[in-house]
Order: sequence, then structure tokens, then C-alpha cells
Amino acid sequence: MKGQADTKPIFLDLDNIRQQFPLLSRRVHDHPLIYLDNAATTQKPESVIESVDRYYREQNANVHRAAHFLSACSTHAFEAARESARHFINAPFAEEVIWTRGATEAINLVANSWGRSQLQEGDEIVLSRLEHHANIVPWQLLAEATGAIIRVIDLDESGNLDLQQYQQLLSKKTRLVAIAHISNAIGTILPVKDVIKRAHEAGALVLVDGSQAVAHQRVDVQDLNADFYVFSGHKVYGPTGIGVLYGRRELLESMPPWQGGGEMIERVSFSGTSFNTLPFKFEAGTPNIAGAIGLGKALEFVSGIDSNAMHSHEGQLRRLVEEGLTTINGIRLIGQANHKAPVVSFVSSHHHNQDMGLMLDQQGIAVRTGHHCAMPLMESLNLNGTVRASFAIYNTVTEVSAFITAMEKLHHSTVYSMDQSAESLKQYEHVAKDDAAVVGKALTQETGSLPEIFRNQAPDLEAITARLNGLSGWQERYRQIMLLGKALPVLSGQWKSDEARLHGCESSVWLHYHYDDETMQLYFIADSDARVIRGLIAIVLAVFSGKTPEDIEGEDIEQWFRDLDLFNHLSPSRGNGLKAIVKEIQAIAHRYR
Repeated sequence: MKGQADTKPIFLDLDNIRQQFPLLSRRVHDHPLIYLDNAATTQKPESVIESVDRYYREQNANVHRAAHFLSACSTHAFEAARESARHFINAPFAEEVIWTRGATEAINLVANSWGRSQLQEGDEIVLSRLEHHANIVPWQLLAEATGAIIRVIDLDESGNLDLQQYQQLLSKKTRLVAIAHISNAIGTILPVKDVIKRAHEAGALVLVDGSQAVAHQRVDVQDLNADFYVFSGHKVYGPTGIGVLYGRRELLESMPPWQGGGEMIERVSFSGTSFNTLPFKFEAGTPNIAGAIGLGKALEFVSGIDSNAMHSHEGQLRRLVEEGLTTINGIRLIGQANHKAPVVSFVSSHHHNQDMGLMLDQQGIAVRTGHHCAMPLMESLNLNGTVRASFAIYNTVTEVSAFITAMEKLHHSTVYSMDQSAESLKQYEHVAKDDAAVVGKALTQETGSLPEIFRNQAPDLEAITARLNGLSGWQERYRQIMLLGKALPVLSGQWKSDEARLHGCESSVWLHYHYDDETMQLYFIADSDARVIRGLIAIVLAVFSGKTPEDIEGEDIEQWFRDLDLFNHLSPSRGNGLKAIVKEIQAIAHRYR
């Protein structure tokens, strides 16, 4: 019995599928939720939610460790979920399925157990340029510890894997190839079966990161001939904090334990310890029992959907989005490989990625912005990040149409058009150029001569409060914040140096200061490539600039943002970026006390 061959196919009933996901019925900012962030995490069906709830309500007990009724119930459900996972990926044996916290922990387990026991100086690990950080950093740490060398497979201009270069990288020194099944950032479906075949011919093992694959296509680890295959539950309609490591039994048996504790032992004494059999050797401590049970139900949910119908539906959604976006002036699609998952990444010449994410959110549309934990890929594409819309079985053509309409509105409507005139953009540029020679002085010297660029401040706080208070909706408040950003000097040239760029901000932010030793006041200028951040910077400067170090350290910027009713509309990443700016300003003030 292979994979899900015995699962009875059903026709795709989208209405019925959507009704199984309670969160899809909620509204966001007075709009119906359109959830297009499925590559980050999927929503959960009722069957998963109920199974987790039922475990805690009716059978909560530890597994494998007692003779009482509740423990027997929990153990049965826990191991039944393992069998569901085995069946889902067509693993030969249930003991080849190791529960982990997710794909990240599964990769780290292999790196620390197999890698540290097998690799030595000069051995080579092959990765691709589009890997998620979780499939890069553990191997970098392993290479540092063992002296192994990392080789990288490049991509062509469309985002396809360069198989010719990959073949050239393989050698007798290659011990492991670790590669994604599908790129989380640009949606490329990699030819993993061919990758595995070539690696095996070179005598290397292969680990496949299947986190983005399992929700969109049937996975058969025997057909792939994978040595290791990992995935996270939350990306396949399951709970967070649970994942799977599949490994061939003979490999797992030869690997030493990674973590020590209860359950993974056979016998413990101070004269020596012997370890448990598979899979328990790698499952130290109390496992995520509820998570495993929930994941089992999620895999049953996916197995009950006809795979051809699912592939056809999700492919249609992706194509419609790509076709719609290509008609919008200023949009550029990123990643157009020959074979793609339902993931669309793009950038705009009109709006920063963060700005688009925020503007879409105000219309109830959830997308992901940033580097998507794929910084080496973004660096190779010469991008700071993209906007990513990613689709699941429950998304609809109507939602796609709404998304395209929203993107057209962002690029064509005067409501969102914040383009400054050439004169407006240049009004401060001459100041920056004229003062370029004093950049170093402004940053490092205490002088009573205030450079001209520091005299052009954003509106004072009273003016800002007057502009924002009394506005009824966030959309108008957002527009006012964008207008505030126009009051900032436009920095250029040396003012946007790497030394002046702040860390901890998703967008690029540059900050300069000047200390006037006559008035003992600090003055600040700042800029960002994201429009909404420029507006928030205007507020920050209005609070802090032109004040003494003591006054700056005593200001409560968070209270100002609460008073202006802005914190409710800041995403965690944007809020963290704002805090990074404030932290740097207050650190500068502390140095002058």
C-alpha cells in the first residue's frame, strides 16, 4: 500500500472546504478576511482544532508511561498520528517517523546527530541558493565545528535550479545535499528526485526540506528515494510546534542521540546508559502530544482531498494572480520557474514592500513582506525583499479578483498615490549635497553651528496631534502619516551610508544626529525607503529632536503613539523597527548626559 493510493478521491467542494475553517469567516478592518499568507502558516480546519481540544478536555495524560486508562487513550492517539504521518509520506516503517517541533528542529537533529558523527575536515555539504535560513544556518554551524565546506547551487534568471552546475559541484568529497522541495520565497518546485539520484551516484546522502511541498502535492519518500525528509505541521493545516523528521531506518539506527532525557533511554545508571529503540531514541522528554494528534488529523484532511483537483485549483489561482499583476504598471514578478507552487512574489517601483503590505491589510488582505527567511536568495536577486501572496486549497477565484483589484487601486487611485513631485523630492536634496562635507562633523563633533539640514524639521508635536486626532478611520490616518513623511528632508549620497543605517528595521532606515554644545540640545534627521516609516519617523523626530539628552531619555514615545491611536495599526515588524529607531536615539542621548 503506497502513499495515499487507497484514499478515495473526492471532487473539490470549495464551499464545504471553506466551511471547515472557522477563521476564514472573520472580518479584518471591516473587510472580509482574504488570507494569502499560507506559505508562512496555513489556517486550521475544525477537525484539527477539535482534536486538540478533545485531547485536553477528555484524555490529557502522558504517553508510554503509565498503565491507567487515560494514558492508554493518549498513547493510542499519539501513535495513531505517527501511523497517519507514515502513511502520508509513504514511509516503509512507523519508527522512521520522528516527532520534532518542526522542520527547523528536524534539520538541526540531522546536523547534530548524523553530521557531527560523520563529517570531518574537507567534507562538502551542497545547498541551493534559494534555501530557507533553517536549511542553511544549521549546516554553517556544522561546517564551523567539523571543518566541512559548503558549496552552493546557483539559479538561472527564472529561478530554476542550475542542474549543470549542480552536477559539477558533486564529487567524492560531497557527503550531503540539503535542498528544499519547494522554495518558500519564489515558489520554484525543485526536481528533487533527479537531485537525489545524482547525489546518490556521487555517494552522498540527501535531506529534503518539504515544508512547502506537503500541503500542495503528494509526497512519496520511497519513490523519491530520500534519505531524510522534513516538514512542519503548521504549514499543512496542522498545529504549530510539531513537525516530522523521516529518515531511513538504517541511518537513524546508526546515528547517536541528539538530546538526552526521559523516554529516549533504555536503562540509566552512573556506570553507563543505554538508549531506546527508534523512534524514541530521538524523542527525549514529554512530546507535544496534542500537536501530534492535531497533525494526524491535518494529514487525514489533506489525504481526503483529490490531489489532481487540488493541484488544478491552486495552479489556477497562481496563474490568475500572475496574469493580473503583469497588467499593472510598475509591478515586477520575482521567480518564474518552469514548475511553480501556488506562490507569487513581486515588487513594485511605486511602493515599498512594507507599504503595500500595510495598504493591503487595511482592505482585509493578508500577505507577507520582507526577505522571507531567504536572505542569500534576495541578495542574489539584488533585492531587500518582496511581497509574497501564497495560496491554499481554501482560497477562491473571488479572493484573487479582490486582491488584483486592490493592487490596481494601490497603483492607480489618487487615494494611495503619494508620489511627490520632482520639485518636492528635490527641495531638500540640495541641502544634503551642500552639507555632505559636514556629515562627519555632524556625527562626531560637538559644535555650536547647527548644519542647515538639521534645521528642517518635521511639524511640531502639537501640529501632528491636531492632524491625527479626530480622524475616524485608519485609512485617512494612514494618509496623514504619509503626508507627514513628506516634511522630512530627503537624504541622499553620503547621508545614506551603511554606517548610518540602523539594524532591527525591516525597511532601510538611516539616522544622523548633531549635538549643539551651546544649547546642549540634540538634533536628529532620518530617512527610510518605506513611505509609512518616513511618516512614523516624522512623529519620532517631533518628539525627540531639539531636546536635551535628559529630556530625550525621559520621553515616553509609546505613550505618544497610544495617544495618537497608532499602536493598534503597527505590525510587529514595523513596531520593532520603530523601537529600534527610538532605542538608538535614546542611546545617543545617554552618551551626552
